[in-house]
Amino acid sequence: MEEQKKRMVTGDRPTGRLHIGHYFGSLKTRLEMQNSGKYDPYILIADVQALTDNFNNPEKVRNNVKEVVMDYLSVGIDPEKTTIYIQSMIPETAELTVFYSNLVTIARLERNPTVKTEIAQKKELFGESVTYGFLGYPVSQAADITVVDGAVVPVGEDQLPLIEQCREIVRKFNSIYGETLKEPEAILSEYKRIKGLDGNEKMGKSLGNAIYLADTEEEVSKKIMSAVTDPQRIKKDDLGHPDVCMVAYYHKLFSTKEEVECVCEECKAGKRGCVACKKQLAQNVNNFLSPIREKRKYYEEHPELVEKILKEGTEKTRQTAKQTMEKVKKAMKLDY
Repeated sequence: MEEQKKRMVTGDRPTGRLHIGHYFGSLKTRLEMQNSGKYDPYILIADVQALTDNFNNPEKVRNNVKEVVMDYLSVGIDPEKTTIYIQSMIPETAELTVFYSNLVTIARLERNPTVKTEIAQKKELFGESVTYGFLGYPVSQAADITVVDGAVVPVGEDQLPLIEQCREIVRKFNSIYGETLKEPEAILSEYKRIKGLDGNEKMGKSLGNAIYLADTEEEVSKKIMSAVTDPQRIKKDDLGHPDVCMVAYYHKLFSTKEEVECVCEECKAGKRGCVACKKQLAQNVNNFLSPIREKRKYYEEHPELVEKILKEGTEKTRQTAKQTMEKVKKAMKLDY
């Protein structure tokens, strides 16, 4: 008998196109898991969650749904192996979110490190009055994972507190209503977090420090030429410190081991200028992105394929979610 595959579930918010931080942060891990044959992958387009801090700009969220799907497809996510679906099209998720909201206190949500960090970043939007939806999005995320019976979740390091909160909710549910749901496990990628071009500890859509998977060669080159380098290095023959230079940091992601060693040695010796170093990096990044751009172009020219993939993936997910909710409602004595 064939061993049952573990259900893998993950997703992204459609607030903009995906960037290389997403790729190294979790997309690469998703690809490896998809192609290993050991998992049953589900990827959601988290449009409802995107509205928690874009409630005043629904057009932005809607327009980016297919953009994010094309980013997935362009890097190799295969709809024959991975189910891609839209969060808002699964009403069972909203229903489960309501049930879970009784199991989590406001104080616990306010202590979540990820939520605290994101609230601080959104002060301009919320001021001192954070919405119920934004504060409670970890509850919605727990529903996203468990409504499809998720067992493993590939995430970046900053998302670990959200997975732990999901596990707490599952334990609380099972302790009250009986063993019904699985506690999901987080799987971290090799690169737990990718820094931004400006040196920020995180590359982010809202921080303006990202290289996007769909960026043109010109856009990539322009961004890299403005990347933060060693502030103490003024002239080409000044001795450099590659450990504080974002260009050297990205060389480690996109260049060969030999190139990285050469770049760092010449920088330290004052034999290589920052401009030459940036140009080499831009070439390597563009070589990496070239096949991704080509595949993305194909889907841009065939939008009907993207719509078909989303429709079929969402229909499949509805069936999975209905089965989960039958178990949940039975356990809660709501199976009238």
